[in-house]
Amino acid sequence: MAAKNEIKMTFPSNSENVGIARVTAAAFAAQLDLTLNDIEEIKVAVSEAISNAVIHGYGDKAGNVEFSMTLEDGVLEFIVSDHGKGIADIALARQPSYSSDPERMGLGFVFMESFMDELRVESEVGKGTTVRMVKKTDVLPAH
Repeated sequence: MAAKNEIKMTFPSNSENVGIARVTAAAFAAQLDLTLNDIEEIKVAVSEAISNAVIHGYGDKAGNVEFSMTLEDGVLEFIVSDHGKGIADIALARQPSYSSDPERMGLGFVFMESFMDELRVESEVGKGTTVRMVKKTDVLPAH
């Protein structure tokens, strides 16, 4: 049985940190023998979740984004949390092309849902949002 591996990071809600989280998620996922396509999908899903926290969670206010990655028994879990505005209507926010910002395409949750095996969104207005994404593989890390 493979050992559990976990990384947690907290960073300011600067858009520059989206790329850092994206690359970190790719490196973390690379512990498994995944295809380049799988890793690319993980990068996109993580980028969307972190971007949502930065752009929609905090807007022009400063705050922290918490990002954790766990790998156990071939299952990758990514959790992104913010303590920002929150989402009033999660079902509406998850609809394709819905965005609270008219400049945006509103496909973030669509990408997260299609590229991951599980997506759970919990939010409370004025308290923040947590997005949990799971990618199941039948691949175990090499020892």
